[in-house]
Amino acid sequence: TIIISSLGLGTILTFISSHWLLVWMGLEINTLAILPLMIHQHHPRAVKASTKYFITQATASALLLFASATNAWTSGEWSLIEMINPGSATLATIALALKIGLAPLHFWLPEVLQGLNLTTGLILSTWQKLAPFAVLLQLYPSLNPNLLIFLGMLSTMVGGWGGLNQTQLRKILAYSSIAHLGWMVSILPYSYNLTQLNLILYIIMTSTTFLLFKTLNSTKINSISSSSSKSPLLSIIALMTLLSLGGLPPLSGFMPKWLILQELTKQNLIIPATVMAMTALLSLFFYLRLCYATTLTMSPAPINMLTSWRTKLSHNLILTTTASLSIFLL
Repeated sequence: TIIISSLGLGTILTFISSHWLLVWMGLEINTLAILPLMIHQHHPRAVKASTKYFITQATASALLLFASATNAWTSGEWSLIEMINPGSATLATIALALKIGLAPLHFWLPEVLQGLNLTTGLILSTWQKLAPFAVLLQLYPSLNPNLLIFLGMLSTMVGGWGGLNQTQLRKILAYSSIAHLGWMVSILPYSYNLTQLNLILYIIMTSTTFLLFKTLNSTKINSISSSSSKSPLLSIIALMTLLSLGGLPPLSGFMPKWLILQELTKQNLIIPATVMAMTALLSLFFYLRLCYATTLTMSPAPINMLTSWRTKLSHNLILTTTASLSIFLL
C-alpha cells in the first residue's frame, strides 16, 4: 500500500507543481517507489534490471536538477514555465529523454523491461511515462524543435529496427514503446494536443497488450501460438490490439499517426514525416509476426512449451475496457 500510494504521490506531485524542486522531488519519489516492485521477484535478472533502472533514473534526475539550477542562476526564477536559458532547456530535454527512454538514450529500456514480470512492466511502460511527459508538456514552448524532431525520428528508427530480431515479448513491447514515444515527441513543438492524444491512446493500447499477455501467461513468441486453443476470443482480441499498435486504418492506433503526419506536412516537415511513415512499416512488420504467431498458426503444433489444457475462467473488467477502446475508438 505504501509503495503504490508513493507511486501515485510522485506522479501527482509532478503534475501539480510549478516549482522545479517540487517537480524533481516528484520524479525522485516515483523512481524510488517502483524499485521495490521491480526487485520483488528475488531473481538475478530482476536485481540487474532494478540496478540499471536506478542508475539511469538517478543520472537523469541529477541532470534535470543541474538544468533547473542553471536556469535559476541565470534568470532568478525557479518556475517551470520560465525556462529562459536555452542551454538549460536543452539539458532538461536530454534528461527527460533519458527518463522516458528516447533514442539515443534508450539503451536501458529493453534490458530493464526484460527483467520484470508483466505487471511491473505495465507500470513501467505506462504510469512511469506520465510524470516526465507532464514536465515536457509544460516546457514545450521553450524547447528546441529541431532537437525534439531529431530525437523523435531516431526513436522511430530504433524502435522499428530493434524489434525486428526479438523473440521475447517484453523486449518487443519495449521497442514498440520507444517508437511510440518518438511519434509523441516529434509533434510536441507543433501540436500540444496531438501529443496528449497519442499518449492517452498509447497507454490504452499498451495496457491492453500487457494484460492480454498476462492473461495468456506468455513471455515469448512461441508461447503465444497456443493461445488460440486456450482462448479463441482472446487471441482474436490480441490480433486486433497488435494491429492497432501498428497503426492500421480502421483501428484506434491509426488516428494519432494520421493526425501527426498531417500536422508535420502542414509545417513543411516533409522529410521527417516520410522517414517516420517508413519506419512505422518496420514496427508493423514485427507486430504482424506476433499476429501470425497468435492467430494464424495451427495449434496444437509441435512447439517447445508446456501446454495448459485446463485454464481458469477469469473476468477481467480492465482488460475488456482497454481492449474495446484500443480497437474501436477511431
